[in-house]
Amino acid sequence: MESLHAPWRIQYILAPKPSPADGSLFTQIAQSSDDEGNLVICRERTCYALLNRYPYNGGHLMVVPYKAASHLGALTSDELTDLLKLTQRCVEALTQLMKPDGFNIGMNLGKAAGAGIEEHLHLHIVPRWNGDTNFMPVLADTKVLPEALTETAARLRAALAR
Repeated sequence: MESLHAPWRIQYILAPKPSPADGSLFTQIAQSSDDEGNLVICRERTCYALLNRYPYNGGHLMVVPYKAASHLGALTSDELTDLLKLTQRCVEALTQLMKPDGFNIGMNLGKAAGAGIEEHLHLHIVPRWNGDTNFMPVLADTKVLPEALTETAARLRAALAR
């Protein structure tokens, strides 16, 4: 068996884990001013967008309301509208910068649906390219990302600031 080393993962493994009293990871990021460290690419009135630190594909990002809500009914009409408007802007920026052939866009609501942070809903935007499922993920269970997350975040941040 081949070994694939991922030394950047040790930071996550050794990092202190938040307690439930601290709120969700998304609440902590919403309240933080370290947008670069948290890979936040855009902040709007009721929601923000950030790159997924453990992406399915290059450019995989999430749009998150500031309000912690586990289901869509807990968001106001304005919050839902803002969530979709920022999603639209992010898709346009990804299209301009990365030229994907398509997108997977969706939410996992509830543990049974695969929500990793079920107390704070978020919308995933995953750019897709023809042939992006090649032998690496199929045979080696490994994804190859073409660019460092910090570089992707900086390019998206600049595109969304225009």
